[in-house]
Amino acid sequence: MERIEKKLKNEMKADNNMSYPDFDQMWSSIQKDELKIADVPIELRPRKRKRFALVAGLSVALMATPVYAALNYDWSNILTYRAGIQSALAQGLGQTIEQSVKKDGFTLTVHTAFIDDNRTFLLYSLKPEVSWDGEDIGFELTGLKNAKGNFIEGSYTHSWNEELGVFQGYFETDWVVEGQMADVEFTMENIQFISNEKHSISYNPNDLTTQVFPIQKDGVDTVTIQSFEQDKGKVLLKSAVTLTDLKVRNTGIFIEAINDRTNSIENGKRSFSGNQGAKGEYFSQQLFESDALHQEGTKFQISYNRVLETKESDWRIKLNLAKKQLENASFKQVLDIPIDNVPGGTKIHEMTVTPTQVRLILTQEKYETFPYSDYQLDVGGTLLTGNISGIDGNPNETELRFEMKGLDAASLENQPITFVAKHRVEGIYGDYNSTRLTNISAKPQSVTSNIAGYPISWTYYMKDNNLYVESLSANPEFAGVNQTYYLDDKEKIHGTPEFMGMLDNNKRMDVYENFDKKELDILVYNYLINKPNDELRVPLTSVKQ
Repeated sequence: MERIEKKLKNEMKADNNMSYPDFDQMWSSIQKDELKIADVPIELRPRKRKRFALVAGLSVALMATPVYAALNYDWSNILTYRAGIQSALAQGLGQTIEQSVKKDGFTLTVHTAFIDDNRTFLLYSLKPEVSWDGEDIGFELTGLKNAKGNFIEGSYTHSWNEELGVFQGYFETDWVVEGQMADVEFTMENIQFISNEKHSISYNPNDLTTQVFPIQKDGVDTVTIQSFEQDKGKVLLKSAVTLTDLKVRNTGIFIEAINDRTNSIENGKRSFSGNQGAKGEYFSQQLFESDALHQEGTKFQISYNRVLETKESDWRIKLNLAKKQLENASFKQVLDIPIDNVPGGTKIHEMTVTPTQVRLILTQEKYETFPYSDYQLDVGGTLLTGNISGIDGNPNETELRFEMKGLDAASLENQPITFVAKHRVEGIYGDYNSTRLTNISAKPQSVTSNIAGYPISWTYYMKDNNLYVESLSANPEFAGVNQTYYLDDKEKIHGTPEFMGMLDNNKRMDVYENFDKKELDILVYNYLINKPNDELRVPLTSVKQ
């Protein structure tokens, strides 16, 4: 049960004069995997209960000793994407906290803190006083308060450890301690009791018209599903959920295909989720295997998480955080190394190395999306995998973070380090050549053209008073049309993308709502060129003599 708080975080920052997404920023988010909801959550919140293995040798008798049990928890499951923390924990690094507060039937314990120049990271547990029935919990507000009372935002996640009877979790923020120490207060406010709800819907996969299903329960009013056949035996389902309780949208609402035993057959690959509608609708897109939808006996349901109750309460623990544990092996270097074949005057400005993470900051004279999707640091032959993320408030800076795995920070001072970027995807603005769409009707029609020498097949049709325009190229080097538009006098009317960044091919589709023309000259706003074998290598340091 994955929960999604803020859909498309930091991507889709539209221009003030346009109601369509910023696709450069969206592509950046795709590079960061922020749209791959099925793989990694967009923002961390409590997730589905998972069974945790006990640390070898931990007996039932020892579990009765709270501090000993806390220090010996196996944190590996929730640290899957935080390998640097897991590595530091295995080395015995981190500041031991072991402070608890008990309130409203739960004991919150902060066990260990990792404080360095890249982030602040807390491992915590929540133990209910009574036997737990399996419902999930969350909080309306979680963060740190500094000595001046200023709130420090971050993200958290926790999962139920059934063997130990506790929620294990972590809180993470990019905020770092200035100087050597800082007094802060860790706070979790307004506990929420959350239930996973499922409602059957009579969706017919053979009906490609718009289907509407009244739910009228638990804050969900109606579910509207549109089906779009894709190539390679896939079907795109676009759902729009109208809500009577807007809190439901923060939990994620998805369609599941189930068999007669109510076991999930397929949830579909998810992307492009969020409350995009003017009336607060929650939109979601899922890509299904067509065979799964048409399998005999398949039924359908919507699944979402519902807040059963929010209880006004707060858990607060005063912490004295210190860098001492991780500081000795940490260092920072100003590099200012230009990357000549990347647009925008891009430089690798700075590298910060700590025992848990390496952070690179890239600067640009002019904002451009960094045109690579895979990132590594080659440290004397050992590879660290990284992810890209924008720095809030400064569009001309980008940071890359690499979890420290299989290395210790001190070793990076004595080995050559090379930045490696792979799989180049370039965004290019379109030209002024238009493609003519004629005899527009409900019947799908096709026309061909080319963009910069790449063959493009266009398919267009009317559906529910909307015009749909699909584009596809037989050349795999073409990575897709980001957006189309047409001119009404001199005004650009942009299509709204129906899906983007979720398919394994370059097929894209734009929709023009309430369309009433029979002919149209369509133009390309921008498009992507795919170069999967392109590799960039930039030496950052050499071996010290």
